[in-house]
Amino acid sequence: MDHFSSRIADIASIYGTDTIFILGKGPSVDAISPDAFAGSLVIAVNDAERIAPADITLFHAAWVKEALIANGLRSRMYVTSTDFAPAGREVLRAPFMPLRNDQSDLLMQRFLSGSFVIEEVLFISALNLARQVAKARGRPQTVYMVGFDFLPESGASEAIEHDYAPGSSADRFFRISMQEFFFLNALYMLKESDLDVIHVGERSFSQITPESLNQRFYVSCTPKPSGRSPGVEITAELTTNHFGDRNRLERMIRAARAAGADYVKVQKRDVESFYTAEQLASAYVSPFGKTFGDYRRQLELDRDDFAFMDSLCREVGIRWFASVLDRPSFEFMLQFDPKIVKLPSTISEHRDYLGYVARNYRESVVLSTGMTGADYEEWLLGNFVNCKKLYLLQCNSAYPTPTADCNIAVVRHYHALAQKNPRIVSGYSSHDFGWLASALAIAAGGRMIEKHVKLGNTNWAHFDAVAVDLTKPDFREFVSKLREAEEMVGCGTKKVNASEHHKYLRVAA
Repeated sequence: MDHFSSRIADIASIYGTDTIFILGKGPSVDAISPDAFAGSLVIAVNDAERIAPADITLFHAAWVKEALIANGLRSRMYVTSTDFAPAGREVLRAPFMPLRNDQSDLLMQRFLSGSFVIEEVLFISALNLARQVAKARGRPQTVYMVGFDFLPESGASEAIEHDYAPGSSADRFFRISMQEFFFLNALYMLKESDLDVIHVGERSFSQITPESLNQRFYVSCTPKPSGRSPGVEITAELTTNHFGDRNRLERMIRAARAAGADYVKVQKRDVESFYTAEQLASAYVSPFGKTFGDYRRQLELDRDDFAFMDSLCREVGIRWFASVLDRPSFEFMLQFDPKIVKLPSTISEHRDYLGYVARNYRESVVLSTGMTGADYEEWLLGNFVNCKKLYLLQCNSAYPTPTADCNIAVVRHYHALAQKNPRIVSGYSSHDFGWLASALAIAAGGRMIEKHVKLGNTNWAHFDAVAVDLTKPDFREFVSKLREAEEMVGCGTKKVNASEHHKYLRVAA
């Protein structure tokens, strides 16, 4: 496998699904929730990444460079014939093959040959990339073509507030209209191939509508209200599995929201003071350098990242909070006026800092109780008397947690405390595999469940083994099981239900 094919395969390997989206800019894409793309490989053409974050953006025209830079880079990798070289992004070069009037047959011949060039009809090259992914994965792929309406008079997606493409309306009409011919030709050529190409839209050749696509991926184009009340609150614990990459962070937030989570949670620590100089200088293998310090510094979100996350969560309808591991990070977080913060098990011995938060913070506090005993509980109850709510999450800090150490009965104990003190909320922070312990925690009275999540497999990342993969249906199934458990537990008031009836009625004498 050459370097080009190898890097395309590496990008695709993040995802556990056999689904690929090819993203164009037609207005039909506005009816599709960006959350639908979150767990799958996305290949964008030209500046379509302005609509939703992509993994690979494919282009050849010089105007695209201006559009991408002006609107912020949203792809992991760029495949182009130009000199585009943005800092912090990988670029693969490929030759551009202009389309001549008498050479349309040669375009399709190149497509079938498997050799890669950047065609003037960009979605043909995008389909070629999809074929390379199918070959690397060794199995067929389902490819959804979204935003390819082939109707020049319809304009572009609402997300494209300014179109940087030059040319007259007549040029645009010719350029877009002729692409429909190549698309239908490609569909014919790909019959019985390793790609199942599905056009999403309202055209005669469309297989599904945008609304059907949303339903297929269990998402809505209308943002949900933030949070659910009352009910069990489910937190998708991102930890630092976003790797400090805003593109990856957005994909994780959208996937968590699509799965039905109420919160996403990240971490914040002051790397320079939290770790010793020896720890930071120690050897650690990651894509970000050769030391543990290189790794940890890359993972931290800065102020702009948090502002981005806050705005995105408001947009899609999911709440967020952070595990705040030290005083500098706590004071940093106050600028966002957080209504909830977490103090994790990791810092249960940092009593000076914990006491500082207890004295100075009046909103809700979440505390996991891994690696602690009854004395820690007593200390928490005696010190966190001013916060609005005190979430106590039973936790075992082994990754993964052995079945015998889950100790869900502690959740029942916290629930009993909550009956005496309404400020207390009981819950469970799951470091075990699967959903059963979390469902049992709900039955024991847990009102917040936290689960680690990731975006694909990364063998050098912390907690990766226990995290649920957002690129697969696993987290959606986890949330679904917990909602089912919540429904089964019910309200606790004994009553006659409409579903039941007396089989043997008492007959009056």
